Amino acid sequence: MPQGVDAATFTKALDELAAIVGKEWVFVDELPLSAYRDAYSPLADGEMLPSAAVAPANMEQIQQALKVFNAYKLPIWTFGNGRNFAYGGPAPRQSGYVMFDLKRMNRILEVNEKYGYALVEPGVSYFQLHRHLRKIGSKLWVDPAAPGWGGVMGNALEHGAGYTPYGDHFVMQCGMEVVLADGKVVRTGQGAIEGSQHWQSTKHAAGPHFDGMFTQSNFGIVTKMGIWLMPEPPGYKPFMITYEREEDLAAIFDAVLPLKINQVIPNAAVAVDLLWEVSAKTTRRHYFDGKGPIPDSIRKKIASDHGLGMWNFYAALYGPPPIIENNWKLVEAAMMSIQGAKLHLDRENDPAWDYRVQLMRGEPNMTEFSIMNWIGGGGHINFSPISAPDGKEALSQYNLIKQRCHDFGFDYIGEFLVGWRDMHHILMIMYDRADDGMRKSAYDLFGKLVDEAAGAGFGEYRTHLAFMDQIAKTYKHNDGALWDLHHRLKDVLDPNGILSPGKQGIWPQAMRNQAQSHGRLNKDFKD
Repeated sequence: MPQGVDAATFTKALDELAAIVGKEWVFVDELPLSAYRDAYSPLADGEMLPSAAVAPANMEQIQQALKVFNAYKLPIWTFGNGRNFAYGGPAPRQSGYVMFDLKRMNRILEVNEKYGYALVEPGVSYFQLHRHLRKIGSKLWVDPAAPGWGGVMGNALEHGAGYTPYGDHFVMQCGMEVVLADGKVVRTGQGAIEGSQHWQSTKHAAGPHFDGMFTQSNFGIVTKMGIWLMPEPPGYKPFMITYEREEDLAAIFDAVLPLKINQVIPNAAVAVDLLWEVSAKTTRRHYFDGKGPIPDSIRKKIASDHGLGMWNFYAALYGPPPIIENNWKLVEAAMMSIQGAKLHLDRENDPAWDYRVQLMRGEPNMTEFSIMNWIGGGGHINFSPISAPDGKEALSQYNLIKQRCHDFGFDYIGEFLVGWRDMHHILMIMYDRADDGMRKSAYDLFGKLVDEAAGAGFGEYRTHLAFMDQIAKTYKHNDGALWDLHHRLKDVLDPNGILSPGKQGIWPQAMRNQAQSHGRLNKDFKD
């Protein structure tokens, strides 16, 4: 039950919601509600469970439902696809929330071939958009997240990244339709002009730019969003370079930075560690069934068996063949200058190579989930700090985080992704969810990494639900002025505090003091 709501009142509210969306789209039984849990969480199964779920079909039903939620002051948790696994999936921030599931709103409203964009609703997945583009004969590419079942809108709103030159998904967003907590509908940018033909062509309008305010926030419900799509290039050259030493990471990033800033390499280049890369082909127990991190001697055998490096660098070149040929000379000179580097332009019968090649040309797939087989048991949580792509910084981060993983008994499994001027470091903490000790260790490791990252001057760009408060507290310049601003906006736009309370550490007034009494969702780990 939602906190502070009695059973009779809750039943009355659900009856009113059923009259709006249809009785079949209000879920209260255990079996359908089980779909809204975080299947990979470091917390116990009893944590973060909803009290009910409501699935509206359109914006008008959203508006009507919001009247009910406001009247009864019911906290809701809104999502489109709910596929951001490793960050909480569809689960609510706290138990008792009502899930506001937008999966029925899955229309592709427009594809504009001339200007290269699509207009989508929250429930549209990468697979769906990709299939639609192929069906209509479009020459536009989707830029998918690694698991293709994720939502186009949701990933952009959560600052997600892909692997083509259009890999910064929020940058490629253009034009939102947002329903505020009081039911008022706002269109951002040129969408605020009646009859505008340029809503998905330019982000800007007169006055402030509001799109960013609705990313990773609980200030409104985004119901439509434009996304720029990449025209199919006349040429495509994917490549992989393996590097045999862990310390090569510094040289890799020093070499790649000027290539990225000058757009010689236009896509999101990624350096993948050995264990992440090999998980597409084998399992940990095939090589080592002991406790603690895999010994270096076995890591070297894995690399030798599979023709891999300690770091495996992927990128691609795009455009007319003469331009690719010229840019390739620059790439080869820089990236192959590192001792022991080995170039791969094809790898036969290698699912990891096939997976990266598909991603970099805009083909969604699910190969990334093969990493779940590395340990077994399904548990994983991503620690995702962001910083500048400096070689010394990358190596320093790697050495620190690897050591902390080993301190807690985990393998380091990670990758570094380079944008124009940023570096996303994604650590995959893997564990068997059936092992309470491993779950607790993963939880404790994550919390320690958050504190140590903040101490070193860098923060996370997205995070699991359980750590949103702790991470919010690390953004504490000028006595937490940024989060004070977030809360002032929350109080004005959502005075009843019904929209996703606690998302990214933004709480309504009535829940704020309790939430801020500790850094994480749970002060202590709960078995």
